[in-house]
Amino acid sequence: MFNDIGPLELVTIVVLAVLVFGPDKLPKMIQDVSRTIRKIREFSESAKNDIRTELGPEFKDFEFEDLNPKTFLRKQLDGDDLGLKDIRNGFDLRKEMAEVTDAVNGHDVGSASSSPASPPSASPSPGPVDMTKKPGTAEPDDRPPFDADAT
Repeated sequence: MFNDIGPLELVTIVVLAVLVFGPDKLPKMIQDVSRTIRKIREFSESAKNDIRTELGPEFKDFEFEDLNPKTFLRKQLDGDDLGLKDIRNGFDLRKEMAEVTDAVNGHDVGSASSSPASPPSASPSPGPVDMTKKPGTAEPDDRPPFDADAT
């Protein structure tokens, strides 16, 4: 139940309990807390048994842990009939990101397997924008297109 509490944390809780409740009331508080936890567990087991009896004999092997989506999926996909492992293994995120980065930077997509920091090719292709030009050095032929609807 308390698998994630370490020894130092347990000592800290005990010291705080002694300081807050005092050494006189501490045994009574521990009994009250343990009694409450026991009642909650009994109520939970009773509710589970009532639900199992109401569902009928076809759900006698029903586990409430299966209601957790992760557990349910893990149990259903245990055989891996859909081939999800092949899809996961066939997808290389680094390669895909390198291709996207090269496409944005104007590199050839085929050169994505080479070094990703290689400079763009000397001959500018009409698609990518040259970000190395300074805005004030536009040549007279490089005027932006006129949009009559925007003016």
